[in-house]
Amino acid sequence: MAGEDIEHIIVHGVVFKGKKDKPQQTNKIKTKAKKKTYITGAHKSASAKMKAEIRKRRANRPSQKKQ
Repeated sequence: MAGEDIEHIIVHGVVFKGKKDKPQQTNKIKTKAKKKTYITGAHKSASAKMKAEIRKRRANRPSQKKQ
């Protein structure tokens, strides 16, 4: 059986199949940091809560407000 496989490979060569095309999703979130629960610190992570607080303070700065 193994001899037949090796002989077949020698005669016909090895065929590698190409990559399958997947449909592109335009609105797919790729990183955890961009998800709403992570941005707002809702998933109970201390670092996420701290980052959410920093984002909130930065957004409330007078220089960041639209006039």
